[in-house]
Parts: sequence; C-alpha cells; structure tokens
Amino acid sequence: MPALLFVLLILLVLLIIPILWAVGAYNGLVKLRNQFKNAFAQIDVQLKRRHDLIPNLVETAKGYMAHERETLDAVISARNQAQGAVAAAAANPANADAMKSMMGAESGLTGALGKLMMVAEAYPDLKANQNMAQLTEELTSTENKIAFSRQHYNDSVMQYNTQREVFPSVVIANMFNFDEAQLFEITVETEKAVPEVSFGG
Repeated sequence: MPALLFVLLILLVLLIIPILWAVGAYNGLVKLRNQFKNAFAQIDVQLKRRHDLIPNLVETAKGYMAHERETLDAVISARNQAQGAVAAAAANPANADAMKSMMGAESGLTGALGKLMMVAEAYPDLKANQNMAQLTEELTSTENKIAFSRQHYNDSVMQYNTQREVFPSVVIANMFNFDEAQLFEITVETEKAVPEVSFGG
C-alpha cells in the first residue's frame, strides 16, 4: 500500500509541475504584453499632443503664407489621417496591421510638417512671430518625447517578442495566440529626421 501511495504521489507531482510551468509561462506572457501596451499608451499621449499642436501651427502660418494653401492643406490632411491611424492602433497595439498603418500615417505627417517648415523659411515675418516660435518649440519638445517613448515601447516589444519565441514559452504563445508585436520603426531615411521647427532667427 505505501508503494502505491508513493507512485500516486510521484504521478501527482509529475502532473502538477507542467501545470504550474504552463500557468507561469502564460502569466509571464500576459505581463509582457501588458507592458508593451502600456508603453504604447505613452506614445499615444505624445502623438495626441503633436496632433493638437498642428492646427494652431497651421492657423498661425496661414496668416503669413496665403499663397501656400496646398502645403497647409497637406499638413492638416496628414494630421487627420494620422489621428485616425493612431486611434486604431491605440485600440489594440498588438494588431500589427494597425501599427503599420499608424507608422505610415505618422511618417506622412512628419514629411508634411517638414515641407511646411521648409516653405516657412521663406517668410521672415512668420519666423519672427512669437506665437509661431512658441508652437514650434512645443512641437520640437513633443517630437523628442515621442522619440523617447518610442524607444521605451520598442524595448518592451523586443522583450515580449523574445519571450514568446523562446522554448518552452513558444508552446504557450502558440496555444493561446500571443501574436508577435510590431516595433514602432521609421524605415525611410528622410522620415527619420525630426522636422526642423526652429524659428530662432
């Protein structure tokens, strides 16, 4: 009888160990997924700030750049597209398609802002405008915060993706659909530059 009890105890331990491991692996993946989602929320805050600054920037420039309607409209259009794409990505940062769409829209907005700043260089009165200088300073600060938040997000994504790919966690990741997360990257060289927004003189 004691031998049977011993065998049953060993079988029970052998059954419990994999269950405990699976629970631990699942919980670890959930924790890492929540971390990168939280990191994306920080990017979202900064992108919303960026989007909120743009209408004021365009409105200020409009008074000086009456003949640049196409450039100004392109910035507003790019901003509206970016807002929609960011909202879709914020709803589920684990959705790779939404993240890719957001990155494309944000890159388009960066390009449109860069063009606006380049054109604005030809308007000395606009460059001297205090409101424009303040807005561009705020935009530059926001761009820097976006870059910092993006780095934190990418670090969190790398940690999550690495954990979901290593054995034996990959077994749990595949069983419970822990999909690969998308890095927030800007892939075109011209889009990597922060738009030049200095109107210091």
